[in-house]
Amino acid sequence: MAGLLIAVIGSYFGAFVVQRGLGFLGDGLAHAAFGGVALALLLNTEPLWIAVPFTIVVAVAITWVRERTDLGSDTAVGIFFSLSVALGVVFMSLKRGYSADAFSFLFGSILSVTTTDLYVTGIVLLLALLFQRMWGRWAYATFDRELALADRLPVLFDDYILAIFIAVTVVIGVKLVGIVLVTSFLVIPAATARLFSRSFSAMTVLAATISIVCVVVGLDVSYRLDIPSGATIVFAQSAAFFASVALTGRRRKSGLLTPPVE
Repeated sequence: MAGLLIAVIGSYFGAFVVQRGLGFLGDGLAHAAFGGVALALLLNTEPLWIAVPFTIVVAVAITWVRERTDLGSDTAVGIFFSLSVALGVVFMSLKRGYSADAFSFLFGSILSVTTTDLYVTGIVLLLALLFQRMWGRWAYATFDRELALADRLPVLFDDYILAIFIAVTVVIGVKLVGIVLVTSFLVIPAATARLFSRSFSAMTVLAATISIVCVVVGLDVSYRLDIPSGATIVFAQSAAFFASVALTGRRRKSGLLTPPVE
């Protein structure tokens, strides 16, 4: 259940991440979550309740810096990426003794997902559906930001809301595949779907479908081979991507190209 839920949520927001060229944002927020997890472990509390607000603050700060300065997104992400990891290192140094929880959050442990994790993931998916009316505005600004601003859409406000949703998605995904691999749920299925899709909505649906299949296949293979589940899911996603690249490469040579996403 956790795998399927995060597959849908990650693909839903991953389509925006890929189309807007924000792949590094997912990675930066994943490492920002490390600072929140480390603080929670230092305070001996549930990591999720600290990591979520901590990562949301970082996501809002990145968006604020990006909007208020001429710095690129990668620069803003890099600044807060470094700061968050540094804070995490300090918090972990203050924690006495070895913490198995820190290891599980770094590399993921889908087998340790709790009922609370499922509830939180379900709530995030429900909120995403409730904010469905904003999907059109997000898509509009994704393809023509200047025109969206000219039409007086609240683009800046929408950027903050989208950043918050991506931050929460990253944090709940960390429990599944870990800080190191969580970006894969945002980037790889959406990038694979991008190779075939003729519209943004089709790209989103196809990305979710690919991600769901990869979760099921990855869990099955990991069970049969007795290898880490999170990493196996990422292997399945990567295999789907490279197979798609090979297929679209042949189509490119034959002149059968997929039109760009509109």
